Amino acid sequence: MEADDRNLLARGRVATRLPAQDLERARRFYSEKLGLEPVDERPGGLLYRCGDTEFAVFRSTGASPGTFTQMGWQVDDLEAVVSELKRRGVVFEEVDAPGFRTRDGIAEVEGNYPSKGARGERAAWFRDSEGNLLGIGEPVV
Repeated sequence: MEADDRNLLARGRVATRLPAQDLERARRFYSEKLGLEPVDERPGGLLYRCGDTEFAVFRSTGASPGTFTQMGWQVDDLEAVVSELKRRGVVFEEVDAPGFRTRDGIAEVEGNYPSKGARGERAAWFRDSEGNLLGIGEPVV
């Protein structure tokens, strides 16, 4: 295998796929709570675009266990985003674990990937209408 052949996926784009047992309920959640509208759709799927990335919500008979973050946004002002989403009815997770605790839905996360140039991150998590755990983060520089 040539060196270029090993990097096939590294040159590709990544797009998240989130399961929904009720696609219309999910559409309402993403519209009413997050202010997002699909940029495209097909039978059984909705495509959303945020910045230069995209994610799809698809009809599924399976459900996410919601025990881990499935998708996250990086924002410039976490407190403003959390405040606005709470105003729209989004409920944020409260976490109390060793070395990690949220206050008013926001956690201080120590450390970050060196390539991101930040010493940490502030983060918040919520579930969509289908139980998918979604995160929002703001780098701490």
